[in-house]
Amino acid sequence: MKITPLSAVGAEVTEVDVRALTDTQDAQLKAAFAQHGLLIFRGQDLTETDHVALAERWGQINTNRFFKAHADYPQIALVEKMPDQIQNIGGDWHTDHSYDQIPALGSILVARTLPETGGDTWFASMYRAFDQLSNGLKTLLQTLNAVHSAKHVFGNQSEYMQTNMSQKRMRRPDLADALPDPVHPVVVRHPLSGRPVLYVNPGFTIRFDGWTQEESAPLLNFLYQSAVVDDQVQVVDWRPGTIAFWDNRATWHFAQNDYPGQTRSMHRITIEGEALQAHQSLQTRPKDAAPGR
Repeated sequence: MKITPLSAVGAEVTEVDVRALTDTQDAQLKAAFAQHGLLIFRGQDLTETDHVALAERWGQINTNRFFKAHADYPQIALVEKMPDQIQNIGGDWHTDHSYDQIPALGSILVARTLPETGGDTWFASMYRAFDQLSNGLKTLLQTLNAVHSAKHVFGNQSEYMQTNMSQKRMRRPDLADALPDPVHPVVVRHPLSGRPVLYVNPGFTIRFDGWTQEESAPLLNFLYQSAVVDDQVQVVDWRPGTIAFWDNRATWHFAQNDYPGQTRSMHRITIEGEALQAHQSLQTRPKDAAPGR
């Protein structure tokens, strides 16, 4: 098995069959996932049963509330764009499931039908997004929480949701409207690596806790823009046999919509995560707290 770091975020994994991982390979992949936040596998040949089995190696499967499900494998969400459809799914920067009280660990996306050209997915590292900030801004952000929501994307009042329901790609906006808006730390201690990671995103973060949306917008927009400067964006091209496995706590992604009149069909399985904890710097820890507590 060969694991090759990519330039901006993630690593490419080759010379392995994910249907027959050894215990050593499994441990190596989990370490790489914690370090890089994104694994791109090439040259794979997964059936739907194989896809489910791969996901279950990493944790409990989260069955998506909103996406159309595979007819025979309800664990698999269908992420599709047909030739007659204009809008794609996931066509802006976001991270999945930040609108949940316990956000998902990540998702495993398998290419099924690809356009002749286009359809890349862009990724950005939220480790790098935080690391590049000034010490003063890092200290401020570690004192803040942010409010996230699904309502404006998947709720009944969302034009995006209504369009996708009319095309039978999504469902159950009532579930989004019923979800309480969770509050998460702006800087979390990553559950796997222990490193500080920026945990806000343009898709689902609506404001800082205790701030208005108008007050929040300038700082949020600064964080969003600085996170995706050119050298921090990894362009992942899709080929037959490609699998992407990303960490929702450590990355954003953006599906490109540049293949009009063509089909792009992907199968996605999401894996349950764990409650997020704030990452406290030495400056923000209580004076009587020892480092590492």
